[in-house]
Amino acid sequence: MFKDITLGQYFPGHSFIHRLDPRTKILAVIIYITSIFCIKSFLGYAVLAAFTVLCVLSSKIPFKFVLKGLKPIMIFVIITAIFNLFLTDGKILVRWSFITITYEGVRLAIFMVLRLFFLVLGTSILTLTTSPIALTDGIEYLLSPLKKVGVPAHELAMMMTIALRFVPTLLEETDKIIKAQTARGADFESGNLINRAKAMIPILIPLFISAFRRADDLAVAMECRCYRGGENRTRLRELKMKKGDVFGWFALVCLVGLIVLANVAYGRINI
Repeated sequence: MFKDITLGQYFPGHSFIHRLDPRTKILAVIIYITSIFCIKSFLGYAVLAAFTVLCVLSSKIPFKFVLKGLKPIMIFVIITAIFNLFLTDGKILVRWSFITITYEGVRLAIFMVLRLFFLVLGTSILTLTTSPIALTDGIEYLLSPLKKVGVPAHELAMMMTIALRFVPTLLEETDKIIKAQTARGADFESGNLINRAKAMIPILIPLFISAFRRADDLAVAMECRCYRGGENRTRLRELKMKKGDVFGWFALVCLVGLIVLANVAYGRINI
């Protein structure tokens, strides 16, 4: 399961999406996520799905690799769908014993599932097509106005990027520890909830030790390279907006416009 998590991984390439300015991609993902929660109809989600497919095709990342990131969240998706399906009041469709399914519950359950899927896909495309250095620079540029009020923009951007990039590394380490402990006879599946929690101790302790060791190695490596934070720091490549970014913003404006039109059409139908 841990190998299926794509969030935080980088997929090297030279596609149109890879070449976009990281500031464009970060702002685009923020607008993309906002749009997800503003959609009120299935037509809007159809527009968002078409836009997402277009982005994946433009990134030249295999669909299987992108979609595999949805597997780890399936349990949360199922739980969310069940809660919304059976605990939403409205027009009754099915009633059997204490189970009641309403039209609003079905609609809300589908909407929540779609929202979770698109959230993971949107953020995965960002990390898969943006290198750690570019992502750090992009976040720092966007946070730079906060420097005037004493906010350490560079340090915040560096911490956020390192934390994000450590996710797949720690998950891979966890998978290795589980396999090693299983080979030594450890049992993580049988027993009650308390026994399973106790069985996690042989995993958590080596994982914490490995995480602290990696953090120490990273700190030593940064000190050896004379890293002193963002003060008087220069960059090998300065971020510059290009024609591709203009086209990307145009596509994003079209997406938002189509979603607004879909919401307006849905409102008129309801009226």
